Amino acid sequence: MSFLSQGDPDLYAILEREIHREESTLELIASENFTSQAVMEMAGGVMTNKYAEGYPGKRYYGGCDFVDEAENLARERLRKLFGAEYTNVQPHSGSQANMAALMTFVKPGDTVMGLDLAHGGHLTHGSPVNFSGQLYNFVSYQVSRDTGRVDFDSVYKLANEHQPKLIICGGSAYPRYIEFEEFREIANQVNAYLMADIAHPSGLVAAGLHPSPMEYCDVVTSTTHKTLRGPRGGIIMMGKDFENPWGKIVPKSGRIKNVSELIDSMVMPGIQGGPLMHIIAAKAVAFGEALQPKFKSYAQQILNNAQSMVDGLLQLDYQLVSGGTDTHVMLIDLSNKHITGKKAEITLGKAGITVNKNMVPFDERSPFVTSGIRVGTPAITTRGMGDPEIRQIVRWIDEALSDPENEVGLARIKSNVNELCSNFPIYAH
Repeated sequence: MSFLSQGDPDLYAILEREIHREESTLELIASENFTSQAVMEMAGGVMTNKYAEGYPGKRYYGGCDFVDEAENLARERLRKLFGAEYTNVQPHSGSQANMAALMTFVKPGDTVMGLDLAHGGHLTHGSPVNFSGQLYNFVSYQVSRDTGRVDFDSVYKLANEHQPKLIICGGSAYPRYIEFEEFREIANQVNAYLMADIAHPSGLVAAGLHPSPMEYCDVVTSTTHKTLRGPRGGIIMMGKDFENPWGKIVPKSGRIKNVSELIDSMVMPGIQGGPLMHIIAAKAVAFGEALQPKFKSYAQQILNNAQSMVDGLLQLDYQLVSGGTDTHVMLIDLSNKHITGKKAEITLGKAGITVNKNMVPFDERSPFVTSGIRVGTPAITTRGMGDPEIRQIVRWIDEALSDPENEVGLARIKSNVNELCSNFPIYAH
């Protein structure tokens, strides 16, 4: 018996419809994935009842013995997973992880560099509508028009001209490896801190299939979903902890604080109150899953599926930003297909295929229309799909976008998508 169905039939009906949507459609949004049932069990468990402001062993509430154990386990598993010396698992989201990291390393008004949102960056990398662009003097670097990759000659010139205090590498729609070593060289030349946002490739990094930022970056942030396949949330890590260079001390002893202590304080009480203990515990479950050998096989299949999709799209004359991908992310420029990103998103939605419209570098259309779409393979890989399914999906995408007004054709594709999905259920029923 479902307690929800008895207590709130309206919301139960909505939940049932969402379950059906996820089970019967193809999820190609690069930032989405499906957690295990173990993760969901912990995320929906009794730890949601517990307030635990502070950190394990230093809480402002009693009764924290067991949530302390869960948080310590999450932090230790995360350290092992990424080879980090310091971890914080309390941020509610990747954006809040970025906020805490920025507010630790730089002061409001300081100059910071980040990847232009229209070139694959993230809102928190300096968008003027976001706290980052409002609190800091952000200078945006871009990708090369010719290659679709970060233009390091331009980054070097901008860094020397503007002398940023911190540089952010990583993005939300950048298909290639994040070039940590190159960014480190530039950061060293201008005496800037280097922050990596690995929200998208974090699962690939954990599996050893994407370069690690730990050797090169002063601080690393990520979400815990996407390729890491955990609950939605954020994390902050450092490869090596170090004494803060800003002269901040422990008042009573005069000891110089480590940067880890400043980050902890910035997360709580700086920008958050009580941590979400049920989500932290669910993060611990996901980190434990990611430490298992089969997770690396899963991550490798994400990459295999992405390459199959790239091959299929290129054969059908789709333009891919940077010519392909090193990761799970593909950014498709639809300019030569004479359809906008907005129209493509709506059309594919009618065909049972979920994507998101996305600006492409040097896009002349607005963010609400766009010239491209972003697709990714984490979710369909979780379902167990491989090369044969990927190639069929590409054919359906092309069929739909080639005749977007053909409602009968879109309905037929949707029916075929539904049949395919039924062979790859997300959860046991």
